[in-house]
Amino acid sequence: MPHYTTTLVWLRRDLRLHDHAALYHALKQSQRVIPVFIFDRAILDSLPRTDRRVDFIWQTLRELKAELQALGSDIRVRHALAAEEIPRLAQALGAQAVFTNHDYEPAAIARDAQVATSLAELGIAFHTSKDQVIFERDEVLTQAGGFFSVFTPYKNAWLKKLDPFYLQAYPVARYQAALAPLTPEALPSLADMGFAASDIGQIGIRTGASGAEALFTDFQQRIDRYKDARDFPGVKGVSYLSVHLRFGTISIRQLAAYAWQRGTAGSMGWLNELIWRDFYHQILWHRPDAVGQSFKAQYVDLPFPNDRSLFEAWCAGQTGYPIVDAAMRQLNQTGFMHNRLRMIAASFLVKDLLVDWRWGEAYFAEKLLDFDLAANNGGWQWAASTGCDAQPYFRIFNPVSQSEKFDPEGKFIRRYVPELARLPSDALHAPWQAKPLLLASAGLRLGHDYPEPIVDHATQREKALALFKRSA
Repeated sequence: MPHYTTTLVWLRRDLRLHDHAALYHALKQSQRVIPVFIFDRAILDSLPRTDRRVDFIWQTLRELKAELQALGSDIRVRHALAAEEIPRLAQALGAQAVFTNHDYEPAAIARDAQVATSLAELGIAFHTSKDQVIFERDEVLTQAGGFFSVFTPYKNAWLKKLDPFYLQAYPVARYQAALAPLTPEALPSLADMGFAASDIGQIGIRTGASGAEALFTDFQQRIDRYKDARDFPGVKGVSYLSVHLRFGTISIRQLAAYAWQRGTAGSMGWLNELIWRDFYHQILWHRPDAVGQSFKAQYVDLPFPNDRSLFEAWCAGQTGYPIVDAAMRQLNQTGFMHNRLRMIAASFLVKDLLVDWRWGEAYFAEKLLDFDLAANNGGWQWAASTGCDAQPYFRIFNPVSQSEKFDPEGKFIRRYVPELARLPSDALHAPWQAKPLLLASAGLRLGHDYPEPIVDHATQREKALALFKRSA
């Protein structure tokens, strides 16, 4: 028999109705389940008034709402401080319990602790479940009982522990009759919350569970080629599911199960990336201090020169290095950046421009539609050589050779740096080395139509090595 008469299921970064841990447990243990979502002012108030992520969530909730209404229920959506609104809403709706899924970010952990305390004072239970990763917290540990700070042994232990139990879906539909019959209620508009609609429709972002499934169906036709194609931004090689994983419009278990069961080189290469995601989440759980400082103690106070004009040129995609500029313009225009380009752009900022990795991390956090604190922090510290299992400080990407290797025909560069489009491919990666006659025939004046390089890579490489050596 159900334990509770009425419960709330608090949706956060799990915006779907299928294979959903908290929803499953709430439905199974309750007579009436009321889904709720809070546009949390603790997060939203500091965002720009046009933010693609807020729009993505809003569009997704609209789809979710229609899906729930078709089942005779609805979702209660509020714009408030979640730490205050969840206890208030639970009491107002007569709930005996609130169910939700774990969140591993330090601010979210503090918020959930506050909510749990407030609910307890009201005599209301608070239940949380693992949902957004395959293995969390202390589920994959070293033989000594510590957490892994190196990826490869973590991956090996992860794969050794994996079995079908951890990948099975939660059969939500079996219990959906427990969804509370609710009178439809209007969704707060973006304008009501002080936001304007973004351009996600125009740039082709498909929202909601339907958008996630469409992308996954498409990727299934290409997944066997993933390992060979994933590093080339000019081709359709990656899944483009990162934003859907971020907001939980698709289940991580569904994706990992498909990749593992398929077992091809391509699918296992993709599973490797999903394992990296788990890896960074367990790092965040064990070392929350790494959010604001270097994971490696010796690099906590690296004396970066932090030239703001160089940083601003990087942000704007005006460095004079075409692959870096194309990457940054892709980010600014679409809210997405290809993973190979994230590494190139990050390495360039830290080791060519000698700018603190935290500046770049914050810029990505503002611009990325798929921004995830664990992955963003982990990726930046990897590139900056300050994090766990990071590339050694003396490994410094050459932006020209990276460009030649991963965009050899310049397809990606031409798309995002159109002023270089008429250059032949062999001159596209380092236009400052092209002969004046070739530049003129392409209608290109360096320093006017496109900037000269703002730094010399070889010179900056030596400066970066010296900077890191002093702290190593």
